[in-house]
Amino acid sequence: MKAEEVKALLVQLASAADTEDSDEWRQGWTALAGGLLDDGTVFDGAYAALPHLIEAAAALPPGRTVDFWVDLGCIVTAEDWPPVPADLEAGFSTALRAAEEAAIRSLLSAGAPAQVCAHLVLSCVAFAGHHMGEAVWRLRDLRESGLQLVCPGCESDTEIPDFFRDPVHPPLEALELPDPVRVRAGRHPWGEAAAALRSDALGEGWDSFLRVGREVAAAGVPDEMPGQAVLCLVAGMVAVKGSPRRAGGEWARTLMSLTGHFRCWDCERIWTIADGLAENPDGAYPQERPTEASTDAPGATASATAGRTGRAGTGTRFRQDGTRVLAADGTPWSRMVVFSDSAPGSFGSVDSLTVVSRPGRPTLVAGGGDRGVVCLWDVADGRLVHDLLPGHPDRIRSMTAMALPGDRVLLASGGDTGTIAVWNPATREPVRGPAGDCPGGLTGMCAAAIPDGRTLLVTATPRGAVRMWDPDTGECVGRLNPYGSPIQSIAAVPISEGHTLIAASDTEGRLHVWDPAVDDPWTSGAAVQLSARALADADHRVAAVAAVPTSDRALLATGDNQGVVMLWDLATGAPVSDALPASTGTAGVPLITATTLQDGRTVLVAGTRHGHRLRVWEPKTGTVEHIALDAALTCMTTAGADLIVGGDGGVLCLPLARQ
Repeated sequence: MKAEEVKALLVQLASAADTEDSDEWRQGWTALAGGLLDDGTVFDGAYAALPHLIEAAAALPPGRTVDFWVDLGCIVTAEDWPPVPADLEAGFSTALRAAEEAAIRSLLSAGAPAQVCAHLVLSCVAFAGHHMGEAVWRLRDLRESGLQLVCPGCESDTEIPDFFRDPVHPPLEALELPDPVRVRAGRHPWGEAAAALRSDALGEGWDSFLRVGREVAAAGVPDEMPGQAVLCLVAGMVAVKGSPRRAGGEWARTLMSLTGHFRCWDCERIWTIADGLAENPDGAYPQERPTEASTDAPGATASATAGRTGRAGTGTRFRQDGTRVLAADGTPWSRMVVFSDSAPGSFGSVDSLTVVSRPGRPTLVAGGGDRGVVCLWDVADGRLVHDLLPGHPDRIRSMTAMALPGDRVLLASGGDTGTIAVWNPATREPVRGPAGDCPGGLTGMCAAAIPDGRTLLVTATPRGAVRMWDPDTGECVGRLNPYGSPIQSIAAVPISEGHTLIAASDTEGRLHVWDPAVDDPWTSGAAVQLSARALADADHRVAAVAAVPTSDRALLATGDNQGVVMLWDLATGAPVSDALPASTGTAGVPLITATTLQDGRTVLVAGTRHGHRLRVWEPKTGTVEHIALDAALTCMTTAGADLIVGGDGGVLCLPLARQ
């Protein structure tokens, strides 16, 4: 921002004050505003420039400056707003009071479009110094179906999908203001706004909300006024001043729905939605319980996560409490097993896990991480079954177990620089030491059974090399991925006894399916590609893949970076059942695993790398259970009905059924 630009705009504003039809200043203001505010950051020069611009804009007819005040409201509530220099503080504070008065005049003049009117009222609230003005950023486009909130207690992001539907009835009983209501000190410009809020502006049932709005305006929107009450004022002004009148009423009812409550996914406490719209709001406190809401006004008393959701719409949330998992009502669900010596201080972070199932012997879990060593634990009790196995000179990024003829089981691990090692978990000795050098490292590995009786190790790299190896000799016996697409996730999916397909997602979100039994990688063999139309219709850019065990067909699970998980029949390439939709906190690098419980139910577990939240999804019924963990996730796998989670706190075993 240059001083010359400010001076030029001031000249244009002065000229506009003398010429009714001159709007030349708007273009200059738009360009200058970009210099004052960039990606949520306000530049220091704003404090010196804005008082002069406010004075000039306040001299214009009120109906011509609506956009100016809305833009200014966004500037003064920006996320990155540096402290006002001491020598400019008094002048800037005086300028904000002038902006408040002029913006209210604009609000009370000719009606602005309803959505613009909402932003204008919030800007006026911001100029008054109330934290509810920050909502001008979160409510920039009320046509969006989801509502993004921040928990005032634990600062977790919370999303209420499909929140903004047009409520026809009052969402709940309006709150009672403190008695007496403290009136803002000194003269304030909100008196005419209070007088404009007619009791009949929204029809029957809304008069109590409008009464609250009138009292807030009459008091001058003091700092300590509850955010819910201020939203009643905002909605009421949109009802009486938004244009056209019908649209104003519709927008007002939508805004009134924000006077309800929400439940935080992480801390499970209940807060007002108003407090979730602002960062660190003054006076926010958790509610004992939400006010009962009308069933005709969905979203007024809203839970960001429904715990267990499904066709019946009922269920439970779960959270970690030490070594226990508790339901939301505090009743025990199951005990967790913390694997011994798995904390980061023992052998580094855990970045990869795999299950080693051996006929007639205990099931083991293998883990590796940034120190290049391999651990084996007994899944039943979390006991470390041997000393750490040193091996890789680099971080272990991927692991897989391979069932070979003669009931032999080998364990493979892949390093950060492309090294591959093969271990015998029975003897705890290396079959083949770390070897190889793949630029960019390995992004994944899996075991592929082919009809001639062999089991091959399949590895993938971010540069597109997908190779098949003889695990005993270390010889490369074939290649897949003829297009050379960079691979970010890979999985083996059994389609029959002794025959698996390989599914992989590339860095562009495309999904590839190959048959390792064919000699020519350009030949499809038994591989059927997923429906391109179904992927496009769902806007599903695949970032992770996982095999889903079922008794009757081969299914593949795919996840994207928004948290959507889809199921696919690899015999047809068509999607199976409804997808698991994105939800609160599901955006990020996806982690997916699947298993079959003892009662025969197939469940999928979805999370995100470095996240704390898991969703346990039963596709057949649509039921979803939510689990909040203390540790940040890095990897996970399943062993029967047990979920094995690697995180920054070590390795945990979590039963997926109540114990």
